Formats: sequence, C-alpha cells, structure tokens
Amino acid sequence: MTTPPDIGLLRLTAQRLAGPGPAGPAEVVGWLTAVQAQDLRGALTSVALRTTARSLAVVEAALDAGDVVRSWPMRGTLHLVAAGDLRWILDLTSARMVAQARARRAELELTEAVVERARALAVEALTGGRRLGRRDLLAVWDGAGVATTGQRGYHLLAHLALTGTLCFGPMSGGEQEIVLVDEWIPPSPRPDRDEALGELARRYFRGHGPATVKDLVRWSGLTTTDVRTGLAVARPELAAIEVDGTEHLMAPETPDLLATLRAEAGDVFLLPGFDEFILGYGDRTAVVPAEHADRIVPGRNGMFQPTVVSAGRVVGTWKHTGRASNRTVLATPFTAFTTQVEAAIPQRYADLP
Repeated sequence: MTTPPDIGLLRLTAQRLAGPGPAGPAEVVGWLTAVQAQDLRGALTSVALRTTARSLAVVEAALDAGDVVRSWPMRGTLHLVAAGDLRWILDLTSARMVAQARARRAELELTEAVVERARALAVEALTGGRRLGRRDLLAVWDGAGVATTGQRGYHLLAHLALTGTLCFGPMSGGEQEIVLVDEWIPPSPRPDRDEALGELARRYFRGHGPATVKDLVRWSGLTTTDVRTGLAVARPELAAIEVDGTEHLMAPETPDLLATLRAEAGDVFLLPGFDEFILGYGDRTAVVPAEHADRIVPGRNGMFQPTVVSAGRVVGTWKHTGRASNRTVLATPFTAFTTQVEAAIPQRYADLP
C-alpha cells in the first residue's frame, strides 16, 4: 500500500529526474524506452535534464552519432528512441498505427502506388549515406510529381517511418535530417513478439513506475491484450503496490531509491511541456490536480505547457519571457506558490540545459 502523494515522488525517482541520472543521452532514452518529441527542443531538454552533463550539446551529439533517433514508434506521435530499439518497437506497434491511418491516407489520395513511389524516390535520394532536411525531401517528391500539399507530405513521412524506411537522425541548422534506417542504424536483435512485449512492459514500469496497465496501454498504443501478454512475461521482475484499490507496478528498487533521495525528489523542478513525467501516463491525476488539468493543456488542444513541479505534484506552469538574448521565466501558479517554490523557480530556470 502507498498513498497518492508518494506516486509523483516515486515517478520522479524512477524517471531519473531525481538522483544521479544515466551517463549519456542514449542511456536516458533507453531507460525511458521512448521520449515524446513532437517538440524537438523540449525533448532534447527533457533528455539533458536526466543526464550527468545536463547539456543540450551532448544530446545533439548523440543524434549526430546515430545513438538516438526520432521516429513515430507509438501513438502516431514523434518520439526519441535509442537507435537499437527502433526496429523491435516498430515490430510491435507499426501495423496497428498503419491500419488506424488508412482512412486518412485514403482521404489524401495516398494510394499504395503513390506511397511506394514516394518510398522509391526517398531511397534513391538518400542511398549512399546522404541526408536531407524535411523540406528537401518533400521537394524531391513534389519535383517527381508526388504532391505533398494538404498534409500529404507529413503522412508520407510518417508512413515511411512506421514501415521502417526512414527516420530522423543527425542535426543540421537546429533541425534533424532524414536518413535511411537500414544505412543509419546497424542491425540489431529483433526478439519474438511475446519477448518484445515483455521487454516493453519491463522497461516501461522500470522507467515510469508506479504506473498501471491502463497507463501502459495509453502510452504504447498497444491493445490491452498485448500489454497483459507482456506483463505476464515481465511481472517476475516488477514490484506491485496498491493505490486506492488499483494495482501499480514499478521496479522493486524504486522505493528504496526514493528513501535515499526523498529531499531531492521533493524539491522544485521546471519541466518542458511534453516531458514524460506528464505524457508518460494515461491517468495524470496522481501528479496533476484534476481541477487544474486544463491549465497544462489549455482547450485540450494537444499542446502541453511547461510545468512547475514541487513535492512530486504539478503546481503551476511556466514560459520564457523577454527577448532571446535576455530571456527570463514567467511562472503562473495554479493557486499560489509557496515561498520556497517562488524562490527556487529563477534558479531552476537558470540551470535549465
């Protein structure tokens, strides 16, 4: 048994926001399995916050080295993943996402022939270690008569990533370049489906727990049946606790780790808007007061605001203010910040990667 207020502290510890983080970006991303990355700068910051160096340059170097890539591995949303994990995660998730997008592809007149023409053009343009920015690849398609207007370009990119042809790799001019998966990522083990489901469940609860089966279903986009199959494989390596009558799973060592890090976990954190501390769960009520949920995603438009976290709970939002050369932080409490939180916010902002 545990109490709801402890959930956030345990999650901060499991996610390595509290305590010594993994040494490098690839280890961080591998620990979390996937880091939501539709906002690339925010994702880089989320990873940097969990590393020893706390440096954006180090995270970008991991992208340039091919240790970390960006693709659509789950929920139809861009994520950072360790390069060696991309193929086996797509083996689990891609078929369902491709099927879910079938109707939209039909609306956009992206027939199988059009998609395969785009794939052939992309392979031709990128073979030999070549890299293209997103606009450049779309220009290749447009120039060959494959129109990319009206979201067609986005859906072509996503489909070719889901089906294992393309991914986003090295940085150039603040953006990622597109590369061929088979050239950019060395061959890596691809476990059978049940083993892979077990690995996904083990990693998710290790890096995000305490969390529920429903949380993993929402996070992964897999069916409940698949998640339960994976949990049956992973359960011997996990600990279970009950919170308000619901089973939560986590790594067995997480409570002991929190016991040594409780003061740090209970401190103040400034997190990017799409950080896994928020986006890693279907049910966020353990860390976000239900009455303030709309404050972190106004209008439920899918755009999550950066958050102020104190004692394992989200207590407000923040944003940059001022010109780029002289930026500072503007934080808005849900009710009122304590004196401690108010004093900590400028320092946490100054320390952001």
